[in-house]
Amino acid sequence: MSTAYATGRLLVATPQIEDGVFYRSVVLVLHHDDDGAQGVVLNKPVDAEIESVLPGWGASAHSADTLFQGGPVGLDTALGLVQVWGQRSHPGIRRLFDGTGVIDLDSDPATSLAAVSALRIFVGYAGWSAGQLDDEISSGSWVVVDYHPEDAFGGEPDTLWSMVLARQPGRLSWLAWYPADPSLN
Repeated sequence: MSTAYATGRLLVATPQIEDGVFYRSVVLVLHHDDDGAQGVVLNKPVDAEIESVLPGWGASAHSADTLFQGGPVGLDTALGLVQVWGQRSHPGIRRLFDGTGVIDLDSDPATSLAAVSALRIFVGYAGWSAGQLDDEISSGSWVVVDYHPEDAFGGEPDTLWSMVLARQPGRLSWLAWYPADPSLN
C-alpha cells in the first residue's frame, strides 16, 4: 500500500530506463492511488498531425498541431490535456489539479476551448497496476518531482527531460547532463 501518491507530480525517467517510450521521458501523473496510476508522457511527439486524427482540434493545440504519444497503453484513444482559465467549472472539462484538466474530445472544439489557455493532445497513456508504480519508484526507475504547467504546455519536448532535472536541488540536477551513451564518456 502506497503512503505517498504522485498525482499532480512528474515522473522523470532515470538512466535505468534505457529504451522504449519511457526512455528519458517526463510523465505527468493524472491519477495515482492504491488501485494503480495513470499519466501521460509529455515529451514524445509523434509524426502525425492532430487535424488528421481529430478535425477541428489542431488549430487550438499548443505545439502547432502536433500529437504526442502519451504512453504505451490505449494507442487507439486520445486524451486532451488542458490548462483552464480561472476557477469556474466548464462543460466538457474535468479539472484535475492546479488549473490542469482533461477535455472531452467528443465535444465541440469551438465551445469547449473558450475556457482553455493551452491544449495538448495525446495518443494513448501510461498506466500502472496496483503497486506497480510504487515498485518502479522504489527501484530507482523514476524520480518524482514537482509539476509546473509550462512542463506540459511549453518549451521544447526534446529538452524537457534535461530542463526538469536541471531545476532540481542537489545531486539530482546532475542527471540533466547524463550522456545518452555513457560508454562514450
